[in-house]
Amino acid sequence: MVYHQNLLKFFFSMDDHLYRIRKAETVNHVRKWCLLLCLFSIIIYGWMASLGIGSDFISSTRTGLSMQEYESSKLDFVIGRCVYAVLLTAVILFLSALLFYAVFDIPFWRLLIMQQAVLFIMLLERIVWVPLMLIWGLDWYVSPLSFGIIASYLTGNNWIIFFFGAISIVQLWIIWFQVKYLRFMSSYGKGRVWLMVILLHLFYWIVAATVASVDNHLLRGWFG
Repeated sequence: MVYHQNLLKFFFSMDDHLYRIRKAETVNHVRKWCLLLCLFSIIIYGWMASLGIGSDFISSTRTGLSMQEYESSKLDFVIGRCVYAVLLTAVILFLSALLFYAVFDIPFWRLLIMQQAVLFIMLLERIVWVPLMLIWGLDWYVSPLSFGIIASYLTGNNWIIFFFGAISIVQLWIIWFQVKYLRFMSSYGKGRVWLMVILLHLFYWIVAATVASVDNHLLRGWFG
């Protein structure tokens, strides 16, 4: 059986697609969707960079730069965000799929399809966050979609705020989706699947909070 992948239709009849993916021996259009998602990521992060989101460190040094140097630094920032978008795509699609491949007895291409859906939802979350930043100036860790805004009312510890800021409603949906997908594709028990998925995300959140505590501007490439 051949599975003809269509990421947009996947979310409207998920159970049906999961069944067909599990039964399929080969799949079409996986590479095409990898390239499309990479292009989508580049467009989104390049667009955000052109709007100046995350570039306040450039503005803070503007007085010491000539106009030409300032414009050049803005162009470098946009290019850097586009390069980052490519790296983000590689990490979410391939590195995460490899980590799951090392734990679960599931063909790599099936895990790649799962991560394509994850990346697509993450990019949609970025788009939703843009007006929140432009209109209300809400940074990634105090977005109403995340738990960071609650943490900021309970503590002044930046690491804790960054940690909970990395946890959003979308991230929780992604965890649920990955558990559902992995259980459907493997014979592993519910407890083990939940444990492995949560541990992986917990690791990502800890790394995000730690890096943000050291250099918030660096992390803006990931969240903003």
